[in-house]
Amino acid sequence: MKLSRIFRHLFTTEGQVRRAFPPSSLAAIEQAIRGSEVRHRGEIRFVAEAALDGAPLFRGQSARDRALDVFAEQRVWDTEHNSGLLIYLLLADHAVEIVADRGLHARVGTPEWERICRAMEAAFRQGHFTAGVLDGVQAVTQHLAAHFPATGANPNELPDAPLLR
Repeated sequence: MKLSRIFRHLFTTEGQVRRAFPPSSLAAIEQAIRGSEVRHRGEIRFVAEAALDGAPLFRGQSARDRALDVFAEQRVWDTEHNSGLLIYLLLADHAVEIVADRGLHARVGTPEWERICRAMEAAFRQGHFTAGVLDGVQAVTQHLAAHFPATGANPNELPDAPLLR
């Protein structure tokens, strides 16, 4: 465990996440997700977390492993068509992870999710948090619309509002 990572996590606060995503940004992201979900039967959830807490941090939990935990906590896996998708940001590590339910992941695959994550991280490094998320939502929307196009009833199974913590 690197001491520098521990210090980054100890000193990255929820306030920093809220400054990166002010209310106007949250509204734009929520609207983008809502607009996306009318085009497909998938469900998108965006969660931005400041840092890892105690035990997970000292255990060396990776951003990927934390994203898997959040995927389960938020029940993103519990969609009718196995087409849930989490976009997760761990601000202290400057890391973005996409976790897609098995139905979607089998059709798109890890290399494409990683490409989208790296593009979002590049935008975040330049301070373009809202644009990075909006571009990420647009990119995953293309895959969801291609593999799970909207047909018939299309209930909204997960909240569209971003979750910051």
